[in-house]
Amino acid sequence: MSATESDGTDGISFQVAPELADLRDRIRTFVERECIPHEPALLAPGGVSWDVVGELRARAREAGVYGPQLPKHLGGLGLDWRGVAVTFEEAGTSLLGPLALNCAAPDEGNMHLLENVATPEQKATYLEPLAAGTIRSCFAMTEPAPGAGADPTMLRSRARQAGDDWVIDGHKWYITGADGAAFAIVMVRTSDDPDPRRGATMFLVEAGTPGFEIVRHVPSLDRTFPGGHCEVRFTNCRVPSSAILGEADFGFDYAQSRLVPARLTHCMRWLGIARRSLEIAAEHAVRRTGGGKTLGEHQMVQAMLADSQIDLDAARLLIWRACWDLDQGRPARGESSAAKVFVAEAVHRVVDRAIQVCGALGISEDLPLSLFYREIRPFRIYDGPTEVHKVAVARRVLRQAQARLKARV
Repeated sequence: MSATESDGTDGISFQVAPELADLRDRIRTFVERECIPHEPALLAPGGVSWDVVGELRARAREAGVYGPQLPKHLGGLGLDWRGVAVTFEEAGTSLLGPLALNCAAPDEGNMHLLENVATPEQKATYLEPLAAGTIRSCFAMTEPAPGAGADPTMLRSRARQAGDDWVIDGHKWYITGADGAAFAIVMVRTSDDPDPRRGATMFLVEAGTPGFEIVRHVPSLDRTFPGGHCEVRFTNCRVPSSAILGEADFGFDYAQSRLVPARLTHCMRWLGIARRSLEIAAEHAVRRTGGGKTLGEHQMVQAMLADSQIDLDAARLLIWRACWDLDQGRPARGESSAAKVFVAEAVHRVVDRAIQVCGALGISEDLPLSLFYREIRPFRIYDGPTEVHKVAVARRVLRQAQARLKARV
């Protein structure tokens, strides 16, 4: 299904095709009826159970909204990136929506990587059950200082070859979903290639493999990811050569192929939460009175609502622009960095303003805004902090300036 009606040009269209609009509306109905009623459980210790997630996924299949990003041969809807943006935003209006549709992180990014890189045998073992929603996974790259964080080339975890096997040793942390994951995609250094883009390898490591240890759950501001954020150790963890994902020493390239679209899908989902936050605030502003009139009649409240709507519109356009590049077969690295910077900061602003408009009710747990605030704050850090992506955008601007100056000589 295409996100837009083709008009014979390669330009981006702002029109949502009728078929996609119908799917968007069905997802909206599904989220309102099936996901939002379960949200109070997110505040309880342990959150929503895996059984509930399984039930929601079964209902998503019945409703024809399961797996917007998945190809049809894996039971998904086979949308292009623009279609994914529209549907992920709608699913993201509830923290449970992406889980129900099996398009939540980290599984969504891992499925994308496995589809592009894995062997047929690896796809049968790992991708197919992950796409079916019967298992979870995690992506183990981040390390405690002085290891890899925003800069993956700082990897300190290593794997050494031992006959036909590889032995992994290393320390990872903030590995989302590790507890209960059926397998991890583990990125470690396998050589000291002088090229900073080489020397890392990804391995598929199954839970229960000797030497693969979950040390603890890292206490965190955000708490709704299934499996938490975990500290993990690999100690003499032996895996066969068939566990290599892709080619040895090309892990940095594969990480980029995963992280560029993953930044965008995070943006899409959190845009949904921001949009719902504005809707909650606007409805409160219509109902609540103060100073002899509704809050919405006060110009300062109107300014906050207007700023939030503008943030949402601008964020959506940046996401769609990057998706258009991906649909044209372009890497969209600069576009995804720009979108990540703006959307992460805009989502934070929108949710923060919504809380301000709702006052004491906003910070209470009678509304979901305080939960949203805790969950969206880390987005300004993970998948590359705002400041790192700003550097990437600035370097691109400077390269373009240098090219113009050189062309004039």
